[in-house]
Amino acid sequence: MTKPADDLEAVRAVVEAVQGFKEDEQQRIFRWAAEKLGLKSPFVAPTLPVGAVPMAQGDQVTPSPPLPSGAPPANGQDIRSFVASKNPRSDIQFAATVAYFYQFEAPLAERKKCINKDDLQEATRKSGRERLKRPDQTLRNAHMHGLLDKGDEPGTFCVNTVGENLVAMTLPGDGTEPRKRATKALAKRAAKAPTKKAVAKRGPGKKA
Repeated sequence: MTKPADDLEAVRAVVEAVQGFKEDEQQRIFRWAAEKLGLKSPFVAPTLPVGAVPMAQGDQVTPSPPLPSGAPPANGQDIRSFVASKNPRSDIQFAATVAYFYQFEAPLAERKKCINKDDLQEATRKSGRERLKRPDQTLRNAHMHGLLDKGDEPGTFCVNTVGENLVAMTLPGDGTEPRKRATKALAKRAAKAPTKKAVAKRGPGKKA
């Protein structure tokens, strides 16, 4: 007889599996698991204007206390500090960082799944970065490098799993793309390997 599913036992198994990770890593694991299962993200709740509360029919609205003057966004970080913490070294890394920020890290009222060239150029201003000559081309380049996917609207791009891994796990780094690092590593190994001419000079059976 098949044992009936125990949701509490499943919860205990999940908690045990993720308890060794940091909070942001746990949230990322849950988000990816939800996407894998085809579930809606459990971390984005319907938002209300600041000061508003859910109201049943006939109830009176009681505004919540206002936020202190100069308070940080809901997640405690704006785009300038987020970009500075990730320190993207190339324009396509910057594009992936901006797309990641707006999808996952921006204040709830500013979040968007995809960005366009205007969002990217505005992000350069807000983060103190040099203006892009062609932000639309930068987005296309990031797409060609596999960091962004095309959005539903023309000219929009969304960060994909590869771009998420770059921003969340790799940055800040040395600024080189994974493909370039692999190419450099192969070049170094090739330089260390003995050439045919050197082997012939040593003679058969002799080691370097």
